[in-house]
Amino acid sequence: MKTNIVNKTLRTWYILPLYMVMMLGFSSCNLDYFPSDEMNSDLLLQDSKGAEYIMNACYALMKDNVEFLGYEDGNTYCRHYFQMAEFPGDNICLSAHTTDPLYEATTYTMNDGLKNVGTLWMVGYKIIFMTNQVIETLEKQGKPESNQLLGEAYFTRALMHLHLVTLYAKPYTHGQDNLGIPLRTSTSTSETKRNSVGEVYEQIAKDFRKAADLMGKSRGNAGYPSKEAALGLLSRVYLYMEKWDDCVAVVDEALNGAAPASKLDADLANYFINAKTSKETLFCIAHETTDDRGQSSIGSMFLKDGIGWGEIYPSNPLMYLYERYPSDIRYTAFLRPQYKANSSDTYVYYPDPASIGPEQGSVLLKAKVTDDGAGNYTCKIGGVVTPIEKRKVNGKGEADPAGEYFEYHINVGEGIASDLLCRVAPEMVLRTGFSYPMIFVTKFSYQDGSPMLSSPVVCRWAEVILNRAEAYAHQGKNAEALADVNSIRTRAGIPAEGMFEMGTKMHGYDNVLDVVLDERRLELAFEGHRVFDVYRNKQDMDRRYPGAHFWKVHKWDQEPHIVYPIPNNEWTVSGIQQNTGY
Repeated sequence: MKTNIVNKTLRTWYILPLYMVMMLGFSSCNLDYFPSDEMNSDLLLQDSKGAEYIMNACYALMKDNVEFLGYEDGNTYCRHYFQMAEFPGDNICLSAHTTDPLYEATTYTMNDGLKNVGTLWMVGYKIIFMTNQVIETLEKQGKPESNQLLGEAYFTRALMHLHLVTLYAKPYTHGQDNLGIPLRTSTSTSETKRNSVGEVYEQIAKDFRKAADLMGKSRGNAGYPSKEAALGLLSRVYLYMEKWDDCVAVVDEALNGAAPASKLDADLANYFINAKTSKETLFCIAHETTDDRGQSSIGSMFLKDGIGWGEIYPSNPLMYLYERYPSDIRYTAFLRPQYKANSSDTYVYYPDPASIGPEQGSVLLKAKVTDDGAGNYTCKIGGVVTPIEKRKVNGKGEADPAGEYFEYHINVGEGIASDLLCRVAPEMVLRTGFSYPMIFVTKFSYQDGSPMLSSPVVCRWAEVILNRAEAYAHQGKNAEALADVNSIRTRAGIPAEGMFEMGTKMHGYDNVLDVVLDERRLELAFEGHRVFDVYRNKQDMDRRYPGAHFWKVHKWDQEPHIVYPIPNNEWTVSGIQQNTGY
């Protein structure tokens, strides 16, 4: 029988006794280990603490450095996952080419030999194998006191399959019969085949449901799963499967009669700093001070504060969404525009038409802006006075100016150059050697005071509430959807005039689904949701804005690289089919 690559070239990770796996990679768990010459995996699971040790090892594997084809430093599951899930989207601007494989993720130029592609697959299946060993052992023992750990194993198995199927296979909505990923529900690895997308999602839903039925409260901080965490992620799965009724029902079950606002952290500005202990967090990859990866952390690409690269910035379209309401805490707390000190000048920043193309990133140009005192801007380009158009973008608008949203456009030539989205802002600091104004993001920073430390959030209540809002919108229950959206906006500090009401205050939106998707974009930016939200709703990814990515609209039904390739070390050994286009 053909077997999975992890059992062939990398088979030692499965064949080694589990105590050795933990000894090799999970020192940050602070576990008490058995002597290496006295315990094998079977004996470990017979011990009353064995399943707990293995589950702790699974959580550690999500954050610890692992060796893969000679790579180790900064080679962590969580770093790769959050970059691979977020960077092909339209929330971010990569300011320059980089040798890190995040570049290929950002530009849709992935290949099957990249370390992020291979590492995520390897670690995901490694964790799945370990959870299966716990499940088989605890179910055989049949002890009620082990239900919490058994539930954790089902939860973690479901989470790994969910991460893998969303990255390496097309969305459920694109066809349930499409090739998914190998589904592993036992420790048997005698055969490897790609199950259908539908089969994988059905099993994930079953596992999260089983986990919710077995678990109660978590056995620690949010780095340990709970019943609510399983229900929260189950609502995401049902949303992705377009099972609207089931999604709403699961969120209602999780809320258990509580108001959505009661589940949100009132101190949003400090939420991500305290994510590990916040009531809003359902599950995170918990990091301690000893897990600080410095320049290899997720936050290092978003922030430069004494340390860090600070090369990833919010995209222009996302910035326009945030700036509709300057009081939005998601803007004031998590985005740090780097304005030039001692400058009172205003500039327009626009893409150089000569740099625009479907196979190249665009370069930014800038020009000083003149204001006529009535809010009309002009600038000089090549000695020619050029108007900057302030354009209403929300169609119908309202009589109330607070209900009108605007963008700036500039005409600097013919064709595409005749109508370019630009930004008008106080003079900003440009990244050294490049033309991009620096706007740092702090969602992955400042835990325990460290600029590069965080406990990345996998699922939180704000997402779950927005899951229900989207399900409501698809059902045509518009008032209910807007009520959920408004609960998120209220917590974010949006003023009363920025709330939504059917018929009277839609701020120019044509439908409630677009309202919900924009709110998901604002609330969940950089957390690994936007790519999935766009493509599963069969929408195109419009990336015609400045950045090192290609100036292009990626069509949901024509772009083969909305999924990652099956790693070379997998398909060449097991023989499973590679994804189309690789």
